[in-house]
Amino acid sequence: MKINDVSQKTGLPISTLRFYERKNLIPDTLLTRDVNNYRIYNEKVVDYLEDVKTLLSIGFTLNDLSTLNSQERTLTYEEKMKFVENKLKEIEHKRKKLEKSKKILSEILGGKAHFKTKC
Repeated sequence: MKINDVSQKTGLPISTLRFYERKNLIPDTLLTRDVNNYRIYNEKVVDYLEDVKTLLSIGFTLNDLSTLNSQERTLTYEEKMKFVENKLKEIEHKRKKLEKSKKILSEILGGKAHFKTKC
């Protein structure tokens, strides 16, 4: 499958696919080159890229994905689960900060906020 096909099937721009390749986010098992040096993608790349899109949408960064899919150092299942647990803790921490922000903003709107100086 050529890059145009992958782009159409995943909804990802060609520039994004090339970027992912430069960042080694697409495993070698899913991408080869033909005699003319054109990219030839394995059919499984579509499912893989859909997973990447999902992980990015829930807060994983490209660096996170690069770590998880490193071809230089393969993480064990336990290491990957620890990574996911840490991401969950990070999201929980962000949620608590957002809840605190929401509470303060609601107090401001309700005239109940207490500031040391006048705003």
